[in-house]
Amino acid sequence: MQAEQEQVVQGNEVDEEEDEELDIQDVDQLQQHGINVAEIKKLQAAGICTIKGIMMTTRKRMCEIKGLSEAKVDKIKEGAAKLMKTGFITALEVCSRRKQVFKISTGSVEFDKLLGGGIESQAITEVFGEFRTGKTQLSHTLCATCQMPNANGFRGGKIIYIDTENTFRPDRLRPICDRFNMDQEAMLENVLYARAYTSDHQMELLDFVAAKFHEELGVFKLLIVDSIMALFRVDFSGRGELAERQQKLAQMLSRLQKIAEEYNVAVFISNQMTADPGAAMSFQADPKKPIGGHILAHASTTRIMLKKGRAETRIAKCLLELY
Repeated sequence: MQAEQEQVVQGNEVDEEEDEELDIQDVDQLQQHGINVAEIKKLQAAGICTIKGIMMTTRKRMCEIKGLSEAKVDKIKEGAAKLMKTGFITALEVCSRRKQVFKISTGSVEFDKLLGGGIESQAITEVFGEFRTGKTQLSHTLCATCQMPNANGFRGGKIIYIDTENTFRPDRLRPICDRFNMDQEAMLENVLYARAYTSDHQMELLDFVAAKFHEELGVFKLLIVDSIMALFRVDFSGRGELAERQQKLAQMLSRLQKIAEEYNVAVFISNQMTADPGAAMSFQADPKKPIGGHILAHASTTRIMLKKGRAETRIAKCLLELY
């Protein structure tokens, strides 16, 4: 197992193979189309490090980058369009590209069966539930299982963990390492942690995430945000700010989905629940629902509800799965 972990840390040959599979084009190639180095560095500082990243970014957002005028943005977009094939492709080509998708085990055989093999890459997996249902514990477990090769051909990789509630505890990772016979220090070294303090800070961290994924191509396999809505609940209050909150949430979720597709990583987010006052009118058995509304529901490829069972058991229910 230790040799496998060293392979994850070093992974030079693996990285080269991943680069070929992902067909990632660096923004430096824009120099061929008259874009100077200074402008390329401005793009990289904003977390736009690939040609695909440029195509995924709106002109409005690129114009907000200091030093980039509308004329420069149009020139960058034009150069990116020449380097990257855009337009329609056949379903057979889509099927071929989907071969890049991998699954990360949850550490539970039955849970993996429920998810069709585990947490899927190029997608957002959301887990929600009441307090003490195991959301953060599952996030910690994935930090270990993500570094372990599995029978589906997944070779393991590093993790970025964004903590919004100060619930991340490295000491909780140590017994998980012992469970899977992993070297504790090597495992902890492969988890990159950041504490988000505001919803704006949470969004800014995604630029760093994109830059880090590009810096170590093929090495990082999982991005965890625990939890996605905690800071939005604090920073926005009342119905008067609901529209603004949902708009910013939509932007964050769109950014997460683009990062997942651009770098072929799995995105795992946890979510909180709230009481539903209208549930009694519809005679629902459970008057609680996940927060974030339809925007979060539509953005998540897979939604998992965790409930408390008898004693220390937990019940997982898959609400949405797209294949």
